[in-house]
Amino acid sequence: MQPTIFEKNPPAQAVIDQSLAGTKLACYWIEDIEQSAARYQALPGALQADDVVVGGGYAGLWTAIKLKTEHPERRVVLLEAKRVGWAASGRNGGFCEASITHGEPNAEARWPEDVDQLRRIGYENLDAIESFIAEHGLDVDFERTGQLSVANEPYQVEWVGESDEHVQALDAAQVQQRVASPTFLAGEFSPRENANVHPAKLAAELARHASEIGVEIYEETRVTGLSGRQDEPLQLETDRGTVTADRAALCTNVFPSLLKRYSFHTVPVYDYVLMTEPLTDEQLASIGWEGREGLADMANQFHYSRLTKDNRILWGGYDAVYFAGGRIKQNYEDRMESHRKLASHFFTTFPQLAGVKFSHRWAGVIDTSTRFCAFWGQAHGGRVQYVAGFTGLGVGATHFAADVIVDRLEGRTTERTELKMVKDVPLPFPPEPVASIGINMTRWALDRADHNDGKRNVLLKTLDALGLGFDS
Repeated sequence: MQPTIFEKNPPAQAVIDQSLAGTKLACYWIEDIEQSAARYQALPGALQADDVVVGGGYAGLWTAIKLKTEHPERRVVLLEAKRVGWAASGRNGGFCEASITHGEPNAEARWPEDVDQLRRIGYENLDAIESFIAEHGLDVDFERTGQLSVANEPYQVEWVGESDEHVQALDAAQVQQRVASPTFLAGEFSPRENANVHPAKLAAELARHASEIGVEIYEETRVTGLSGRQDEPLQLETDRGTVTADRAALCTNVFPSLLKRYSFHTVPVYDYVLMTEPLTDEQLASIGWEGREGLADMANQFHYSRLTKDNRILWGGYDAVYFAGGRIKQNYEDRMESHRKLASHFFTTFPQLAGVKFSHRWAGVIDTSTRFCAFWGQAHGGRVQYVAGFTGLGVGATHFAADVIVDRLEGRTTERTELKMVKDVPLPFPPEPVASIGINMTRWALDRADHNDGKRNVLLKTLDALGLGFDS
């Protein structure tokens, strides 16, 4: 097995130690809006609604907005167990990508006959998000910067240029002109594939707009059960009282589904992130990055990075950790092993930034599905709609997911609802302990592929054929 560039050229341990000294274990995005974001009261008791949305992340907020916009006369209620945007929607990298399928290769592998259609819909979806943000004046630091994918290893250079006509192939000199790093050997630039946003601001601003148009938002209200007989209202039990509604949208991301049939369709995977202090003008000039593109590398265990409005660098990815039992615990966010590894890889990528400190470190839970992108479910004759499984690429895809949910609640047949992607439900994960064994074996195999010129072993090829897998 061959060492990767990060193992060949690690920084001095003193550089890593200094960069992490005094780093705060907290999500930068959420802390940044802590004093300005609105708070919403808890459910005051039992109430009756027309439509209820469970989950105060992007998928739930978009769904509530679309339901209320379509039917201003209906009572739309959103229930959030903690605080709007506190989980994945507030702590991700802030990449709002056009792809609704977790990248075109994933679409080609699963729905090859629909690739062109899915690509077009993805771009239309991102355009619609951009238009909505502009029309309603949402303050979310939206920048349509495009996406830069870089090759860090010689075998990855061979992949450059294999993409479609929407992607610009870059040689070593061209990629260095965009972002200066000794590890970047070539790259691909997709000019309209990505927008950078402030993720916590996006959640807060969507909630503000939803509230202004009449959506009732209740925080600190945990939904514990869902029931309802045919032709009778749905009953959603919460720790604050019962909500009765005609229809429900379940947008609970990685957290346990209220529909038992989907209990094994997602697993929680922890993703780790660092944020630097703001760069000086000199430090920023040393790396270029004048286009402010979203940045990722081409390995299986890839890194992602971007600049913030005040020129901090967010640096995340690589480690994607599944903890035995599939549990979600706050203490899993404090994993110094992963944060030190990220810091090491950061200074291998940008040795000219030695001396820069990380102000924040955190983690978030990804709702991984076996097909790496969102899937939809339903119950109670279609009166209950469910979406989950975004696998870390939901900032843009949640908007599309909400459109699908509303179409299905309204009983509409549309281009969206007829997509095979929407109609298909992925294979579930096996129960424990098989899930832990399988996921960790797959992580090991992906790591081995990164150390073997990207060559996939028998396990990975078998999982590809079965439609199962694991991705950071």
